[in-house]
Amino acid sequence: MKMDVDTWGEILLTITRNKTRSLLTAFGVFWGIFMLIALIGGGKGLQQMMSQNFEGFATNSGFMWAQPTSKAYKGFRKGRRWNMVMGDIALVQSKVKGLELVTPHNASWGMVAVYKDKKGSYTVKGLYPEYTKIEEQKMISGRFINDIDISQHRKVCTIGKRVKQELFENGVDPCGKYIQVGSTYYCVIGVSGSESNVNIGGRASQSIVIPYTTYQEIYNKGDEVDLMCVLVKPGYKITDVQPQIEKVLKEKHLIAPNDGESMQLLNAEAMFSMIDNLFTGIRILIWLVGLGTLLAGIIGVSNIMMVTVRERTTEIGIRRAIGAQPRDILQQILSESMVLTLIAGMTGICFAVLVLQVLEVGVNSGDTFSGIQFQVSFGMALGVAFLLLSLGMVAGLAPAFRALAIKPIDAIRDE
Repeated sequence: MKMDVDTWGEILLTITRNKTRSLLTAFGVFWGIFMLIALIGGGKGLQQMMSQNFEGFATNSGFMWAQPTSKAYKGFRKGRRWNMVMGDIALVQSKVKGLELVTPHNASWGMVAVYKDKKGSYTVKGLYPEYTKIEEQKMISGRFINDIDISQHRKVCTIGKRVKQELFENGVDPCGKYIQVGSTYYCVIGVSGSESNVNIGGRASQSIVIPYTTYQEIYNKGDEVDLMCVLVKPGYKITDVQPQIEKVLKEKHLIAPNDGESMQLLNAEAMFSMIDNLFTGIRILIWLVGLGTLLAGIIGVSNIMMVTVRERTTEIGIRRAIGAQPRDILQQILSESMVLTLIAGMTGICFAVLVLQVLEVGVNSGDTFSGIQFQVSFGMALGVAFLLLSLGMVAGLAPAFRALAIKPIDAIRDE
C-alpha cells in the first residue's frame, strides 16, 4: 500500500491527537506480541533443556526387574522372592520376537572409592560393552569396557566426570591410574562425559563401571541379574514385547500367569512419548495465550480508529465533498491502523528478543546446560511481522467502512 507524505502526516496527527488512547492501544499490541515471542522462545528453550536431560538415552528401551510374587502357584506360597539369572537373558533374546538387544545390569550403591588422599561414595555398575546401545557413553578420554575385558575378567573401570573431578586434580588424566573401591584396585581406562538424568542404577557422572564378569566375581553375584535391559527393533514397541517377555519368565520361574506384580517394567518409550505429548500441549497453549493477548491489543487498535473516525467526521465529509475518492479514505484509515500496529508490534518483538538473549546467556553460563537456544528463528519473526500487518489491516476495516459511510451533507450539517 503506497503512502505519501500527507498520509504519514495524518498518521502522526492521529497519534498526537489521541496520545493517551494511542499509547494504551500500542502497549496492548506491544504486550501481546512480546508475550507471543517470549512464550515461543521460552517453550523452545525449555524443550531443549528437557531433551538434554535425556540426551544419549535410547527411546525404544525398557528395564525389567523381579518383585515378590502376589499369588500362590504350583505349591509356591504368595510373596515368594525370585531372581532373574543370566540364563534368562539368552532365553528372552531367543524366544521373544522384535528384540534387538537384551543385556544384564547390576549395580551396588554407596561404594567408597579412594585415590591417594581423596575419596568419595559412588555407584559401581557391572555392564557389558553393548549396553552403550541403550545409554550412550560419551568418552572424554580413554575407552569403554570391551569384550576382552569381559572374557578375561579384567579389573578395569571407567569413571564418570564427577568422579574424576572429586578424585583427581585438574589437569590430571585418570587413565592408567589405579583407584581402590572397597578392597579391590581397578585401573581406570576411560572417563565418561555422559550426564543423562535418566538414572538407571545411578547417574552416569557419579558411577564407576566395571566388566560384568568382574562384578559377578568381586561381589559374589553368581548368576543373579538385578536388571534386564531390552532394546526393541525399529517398528516395534516395548508395550508390544512386554507380555511376551513376562510370559517367558513366568513359565521358567513357575509364576502364576495372572500375577501382575511379580515383575516391574520401566518403559522408557512411554516416558519419552509422554514428554513429547506434554510439549505438544505446551506449544498449543503458548499459541492460544499469545494470540489471545495479541488479539486483545488488535481490538484496541480497532476501537481507537473508530473513535478517530467519529472525531473526524466533518473532516472526512469535507474531503469527500471536494472530490476525495473512497479509496483515498480507505487507504488513510487502513494505513493508520497498520502503522500503529506494526510500530508497537516490532517494538515488542525487539524487546522479546532482548529478554530471550539475556535468558539464553544466563542458562548457558552454568555447568548444567550448554547450547540451549531460546531465540526464535528469523523466519518465525518475519512470519509474526506479516501477521501483525494482516491483523492491523483487519483492525482498520470496520473503521474504514464506517468512514466510507459518512455522507458529505450529513457531516457538514453536524458541524
